[in-house]
Amino acid sequence: MENKPKREKTPRQPMPEQEPAVRRTNFDEVPLGYTEDQALVEASRCLRCKRPFCVDGCPVEVDIPGFIALVSEKKYTDAARLIKGTNSLPSICGRVCPQESQCEKFCVLGKKDKPVAIGRLERFVADYERAAGDVSLPPLPSSTGRRVAIVGAGPAGLTIAGDLTRLGHAVTVFEGLHKPGGVLIYGIPEFRLPKAIVDAEVDYLVRLGVEIKTNMVIGRGKTVDDLLDEGYDAVFLGVGAGAPVFMNIPGENLSGIYSANEYLTRSNLMKAYRFPEYDTPIARGKQVTVLGGGNVSMDSVRTALRLGAEKATIVYRRTRAEMPARDEEIHHAEEEGVEFRFLTNPVEYLGNDKGWVRAMKCIRMELGEPDESGRRRPIPVEGSEFIIETDMVVVAIGTGANPVIPATTPGLETHRRGYITADEETGATSRPGVFAGGDIVTGSATVILAMGAAKKAARAIDEYLKRT
Repeated sequence: MENKPKREKTPRQPMPEQEPAVRRTNFDEVPLGYTEDQALVEASRCLRCKRPFCVDGCPVEVDIPGFIALVSEKKYTDAARLIKGTNSLPSICGRVCPQESQCEKFCVLGKKDKPVAIGRLERFVADYERAAGDVSLPPLPSSTGRRVAIVGAGPAGLTIAGDLTRLGHAVTVFEGLHKPGGVLIYGIPEFRLPKAIVDAEVDYLVRLGVEIKTNMVIGRGKTVDDLLDEGYDAVFLGVGAGAPVFMNIPGENLSGIYSANEYLTRSNLMKAYRFPEYDTPIARGKQVTVLGGGNVSMDSVRTALRLGAEKATIVYRRTRAEMPARDEEIHHAEEEGVEFRFLTNPVEYLGNDKGWVRAMKCIRMELGEPDESGRRRPIPVEGSEFIIETDMVVVAIGTGANPVIPATTPGLETHRRGYITADEETGATSRPGVFAGGDIVTGSATVILAMGAAKKAARAIDEYLKRT
């Protein structure tokens, strides 16, 4: 009898992608998704561990071995529904979550080989369910009669809205922008997360019973206290951290210098990349420089390429090893022709006689001892200044907390540059009945960590409502 090959010897299935030379000219999604055959081969690599450490690495507690087993049985819609038992946004998570530092990091197979492509399989089953038009709703419990207000329709707000609805509570989400999705809709470009995917996930929550009110900026006109006075039994604050941060160096007021927040919001939410079909113009530099080394930097520099930049450069004060961006995003940027200038930091912007940026004076850096982030601290090298020519700069060095809600909510404690103080396990704030989670608590982090915080807060709010 012929011996069957060992499962762990099956190579990890690569994700089909647009060719770099083609994709840098369009905004279509770069990874194309697994075919059914590729998904079946990848699912066959799972070792079905008795102790699935991968689940421990998932902030939203997906039954990973369970859904992969269903993929192996070709029960794709069942697999999608199993995921949705704990994760209302699987199509999104399958695309933008850093699985390499979450679930896949703990995959036993990854100790000697490449881990199972959990995120790609999650994307496959969620896309399969949607394409098949077979998206069904789970049975809901009887109404508890309790009402919860969610402030912010980003990853945290949408997650907790779905979880609380499945627990029988009436949920209303208040979103300041004209479309729900938060960073998913205004921050992450179409080529990484198509807006139709976000719209479909939001539609699922609306069908589930979640009410979403857009163009509602809580803290302006209506406050958190107003929501409590109107009869909401609890409030969850998931407003993110979207205030732009600049370097405060000479020349920063020159024309042609933008925050990543404005640049990406114009392109993504307001579809400026399709001007004049959409009447939101966007700057189109020829020599575009993006400051920073995170995913927002990668999104910005790759957007600049697609908007016609002849040269798009990342300037980062540390080395590639310290970049917080996902390896996949860095790799895609490299393939598309992005130039990287490491150990480099701007010290001044230089303008032309019309007030537009024409260059940056930079200084070379070297790495010293680790700082509070655990990464080696960049130190300027005295006398190493040099010039980088550029006609447009996008600053993507992080974001700050929007002060509107703390400023209009008496007794709401904040810390760390205005972020809301909340219990790590429950999301409880200093105000009874008010909870918070995601970037407004932690500062800029990942979509999946915001979702994980929201899941903890959902359980805490449910317990709070039972006690009050």
